[in-house]
Order: sequence, then structure tokens, then C-alpha cells
Amino acid sequence: MRGFWRGIAIFMLGGLLGTGFGVALGFFLFPYVFPPPPAVEQLTEADRSERVATGTFIHANPSDPIHYGSGKVSVYRNAVYLEPDFAVGPGPAYHVYLVPKANVRDEAAVKDAMVVDLGRLRAFQGSQRYPIPAGVDLKNYPSVVIWCERFGVLISPADLTPGS
Repeated sequence: MRGFWRGIAIFMLGGLLGTGFGVALGFFLFPYVFPPPPAVEQLTEADRSERVATGTFIHANPSDPIHYGSGKVSVYRNAVYLEPDFAVGPGPAYHVYLVPKANVRDEAAVKDAMVVDLGRLRAFQGSQRYPIPAGVDLKNYPSVVIWCERFGVLISPADLTPGS
């Protein structure tokens, strides 16, 4: 009888561990298997008239084939606009940050900085608009980055060039 209960306990433990592993794997793989459609957001006329800076997202670590980004970003007085050619590799919990450091190329530059979180990335490709909170002095933020909050990983930085 003792072997029977031991077998049941092992079966239950295996079921719990298997379910936990399956759920965790599902959360990680879901954005790769079922990515959201490309975004097609537009700027308002008020945004378009006051462009402050532009930049291009780059692949910060070419030896990392999973975390990459490309495309242009425009910063307006009231919004950050990811242009229609924007694209990043899929993943969980990506956010758009304004970073008070130039030439961001690794995680340490973001982790040690007082960033402005503009919100969660809504799509892995396409145009997207993110409002800038009132009181943010854009002269103090020479970079826009895509950051994975779940794992603390730099996905793609963009160095900003002032002016149109």
C-alpha cells in the first residue's frame, strides 16, 4: 500500500511541475508564436509641427540574434513617434523609455539611469505614438530605447539628433 501512495505522490508532483513548466514556456513563447499585428498609429497635426529630434534604432549587440531593432523614431514636443519602418524582435513586456544618457549600448546604462517610461510597446512593428508626460525636458534625454522589463534586457537603442 505504501508503494501505491508513493506512486500517486510522484504522479501529482510530476503533473504540477509539468504544468508549471508548460505555463512558463507558454508565456515566453506566446509573443513569438502569436505576435500582435503591425501598428498603424498616426500623429496629430499639433505633434507634427514641433519635431525636436530624430534617431534610428540599432541592434545594440550583434552577437544576440533575439534582441534586435531597426527603424526610425521622431521625438516631438508632446510625443515619441515610432515611424512605420520600426521593428523589433518579439518578446515579453517591452517598454519605450526616454534615457538621460547618450550612446546607450548595454543594460547598465539603462539600469543606472532615471528613465521616463512612456508605456508598454503595443506592437513589434509599425508606427506607434507615445505621449510624453508634462514637465519632461527633452534636452536631458538624448536616447530612446526599447527595454524588456521582465528580464531587464536592452532590446534596441536609438541615439537622438536634435532638430528636424
